[in-house]
Amino acid sequence: MDESQFPEMNKTLLTTAYLAPIQYYTWLYHSKKAIIERYDHYTKQTYRNRCIIAGANGSLSLSIPIIKPEKLKASSSEIEISDHGNWQHQHWNAIGAAYNSSPYFEYYIDDFAPFYFKKYKFLFDFNEELRALICDLLEIEPNVSYSTEYSKDISSPDIFDLRDSIHPKIHFAEYDSFFKIKRYYQVFEQKHGFIPNLSIIDLLFNMGPEARLILKDSHENQRG
Repeated sequence: MDESQFPEMNKTLLTTAYLAPIQYYTWLYHSKKAIIERYDHYTKQTYRNRCIIAGANGSLSLSIPIIKPEKLKASSSEIEISDHGNWQHQHWNAIGAAYNSSPYFEYYIDDFAPFYFKKYKFLFDFNEELRALICDLLEIEPNVSYSTEYSKDISSPDIFDLRDSIHPKIHFAEYDSFFKIKRYYQVFEQKHGFIPNLSIIDLLFNMGPEARLILKDSHENQRG
């Protein structure tokens, strides 16, 4: 990415994401406008249906099972959630085990409970309701809209396309020279070392109200 371009860019294009990584929320915080893609072709093994948290044994990936779409190239907004493996119960227990000793776990955990006991049909709706909650807890108010059609290649100079860059198999430094994560306290840091760019809940449960400051300081183009 050409760092000289960012000040002129007004919009950031993102995919939907489940408990997205800190990088994702850093861009929500710093972008003048964020567009969340509804009509991209759903891709497996992305943050669309998975997050990464830190547990006693290190990084742990949590994935939401989906119902295989009937058509070959289904859009993200059409993907339905499967009940396979009682995933809500499994994720709820995993989050509790990972963060019950974190400083702000008791303060925030009840806000997340409905997402693991209420049934949701569509992954996109689940992710977006969860994102809205997290933004509220972080006390950030990103200017978010949704795509009206799918564009494979974005040629507009004022749009920063991060749909393929924020990915669990891509190290954030490889394609995102703006994101410079600020180190913060993690429960298991003495055991595993600092693990960067975990799910936003790692930052929230460990830092509480200071999480917003970490987002502010984790971008080269800082704003107030």
